[in-house]
Amino acid sequence: MSLVRFSNVFLEFGTQKILIDAEFSIEPGERVCLIGRNGAGKSTMLRLITGRQQADAGEVQHRKHLRISQLDQELPDRLDRTVKEVIQEGLAFQQSLIDQYHELLKQPNKRNMSEIEELQHQIEDSGGWNIEQQTEKIVTQLNLPLEQKLGELSGGWQRRVLLGRALVSQPELLLLDEPTNHLDISTIEWLESQILGFKGSVIFITHDRNFLQRLATRIVEIDRGRLVSWPGSFRNYLELKEKAIEEEDTRNALFDKKLAQEEEWIRRGVKARRTRNEGRVRALYALREEFGKRIKRAGKVRMHVETAEQSARKVIEARHISHGYNGRMLINDFSIRVMRGDRIGLIGNNGVGKSTLLKILLGQLTPGQGSLKLGVNIEVGFLDQIRQKLEPDKSVAYNVGDGRDYIRVNDREIHIIGYLKNFLFSPERAMTPVKVMSGGECNRILLAKLFTRPTNLLVLDEPTNDLDVEMLEVLEEQLMEYPGTLIIVSHDREFLDNVVTSVLVFEGDGKVQQYAGGYSDWLRRGRGLMQTDTPLAKPDSGKAAPAPKTPKPSQKLSYKYQRELEQIPNRIETLEKEIAQLHAQITAPDFHRQGYESQQPVLTALGEKQRALDEAMEQWIRLEAMAGQGD
Repeated sequence: MSLVRFSNVFLEFGTQKILIDAEFSIEPGERVCLIGRNGAGKSTMLRLITGRQQADAGEVQHRKHLRISQLDQELPDRLDRTVKEVIQEGLAFQQSLIDQYHELLKQPNKRNMSEIEELQHQIEDSGGWNIEQQTEKIVTQLNLPLEQKLGELSGGWQRRVLLGRALVSQPELLLLDEPTNHLDISTIEWLESQILGFKGSVIFITHDRNFLQRLATRIVEIDRGRLVSWPGSFRNYLELKEKAIEEEDTRNALFDKKLAQEEEWIRRGVKARRTRNEGRVRALYALREEFGKRIKRAGKVRMHVETAEQSARKVIEARHISHGYNGRMLINDFSIRVMRGDRIGLIGNNGVGKSTLLKILLGQLTPGQGSLKLGVNIEVGFLDQIRQKLEPDKSVAYNVGDGRDYIRVNDREIHIIGYLKNFLFSPERAMTPVKVMSGGECNRILLAKLFTRPTNLLVLDEPTNDLDVEMLEVLEEQLMEYPGTLIIVSHDREFLDNVVTSVLVFEGDGKVQQYAGGYSDWLRRGRGLMQTDTPLAKPDSGKAAPAPKTPKPSQKLSYKYQRELEQIPNRIETLEKEIAQLHAQITAPDFHRQGYESQQPVLTALGEKQRALDEAMEQWIRLEAMAGQGD
């Protein structure tokens, strides 16, 4: 049976139709990726599945007692909670079932045996009776710092904690909304391995094509309000989609030709109208109605990168650069000569110094040691600087045109509204304040503003964040045709492979090595990336992460505790067998027909055995921890 099924689902926001008679289902074991343009309704579809959004018409059905968890796109606002507290939020429903069960046991006169039995099944299916044990298990699996506050962790580790919250309830369906946003390459690859090892079904949204290609068993596209299912991988989807577009264009051309012929016939002279075939007239009306229902494909993004006159042949020369903060060496004895037309990608995990190196190469930051020389006639376009200059209370048009109605693009004056249409901003959206824009729209604003300025050196710090797949491909095409020099920081592995011709890689101990080719070429060398993102490393601190505190070694376990640690597994096993036998008694068909005097001892015994098991599990965890500290 399907986990979730959409039947003729219709949803619209104002005049925008999000879903039109949508049909969809997901089966056990599937990993489905939702794709579509920004604003097509991908996140809305996840809200329909979780029930946070209601459809205007149609039905969203769930399998009975389906366990769903979601890894949200946004990081939490409250950062004062411990990792343990956040993880246990994922068990809130399971805890409520346990509480309901114990409450029913206290009410012998109002007891509903079928309800008790149903609660037992739900609790066991959800992971069991021991919340602490489930928390410890996921914390160990993800290597999380149990008692640390969320605010003390970097963005990457906060996302690990949120994944733990989503996985701790052992969901049958896991929903992921842009899970790779703002993660570094190592963390993205770690996340891939976690999802590949997940036993349930997954529906995810991502702009990371490598992530998509590796994980998806099926693609579901939201295209003009319709849900279209494409079997197989992302590569397979691209091939099938291209053929489908060609077939659609051919069908539409034939239809339009027939409609034009019929319109010409109906408009002929009086004699033709007197003798016309009424059946043919009705057919024409049907053609008109069908044409009226056609939803055209959205226009393509059209970018043009303004280029300045050629720079000098030598763009940047850095010699023996070293730089660090608070005793930590980020860059150690680094030298490079950047020539006109070079296309360089910077690869490294969060916190290793990529942005610092960019600022040094642009002359914005003086290195601790070494020398830097910039070539002549350099016109720099730096995406990070553009990002800092956006005025959130002003309109998109005002920000991109710097308050001007006309801008010069490709040697001609163009109205700012017309220019923004090329970046898929309607006239109404172009006059909307930047502060209400989505992440994808903000990145389009940044690129639109950057590309109006003539440059011969483009420096892009994470240009792909929040862009949909189509926008990514258009950006790649423009950058591949760009005649100037490119320096790009990105965690998007396919983007780097498609655009750059060499990479600078932060491999450890402040060493930044240059290699020919893209990310995949470097990966084949079998090298590793520098790791700095420990649980105590806050994002963008520019400082070394403090070393985790080593627990003080305690004395070895006493003889008494050592004996208890050796015996406790047998006690747990015995209790589990006894609980299973009691469950078998309660679920037997004739148990419900027995009187209260017969039922009560069994139910009381079950409660006592369950509490004893919980206590034994907690003591086992404590003793194991004590023994580990004493090693």
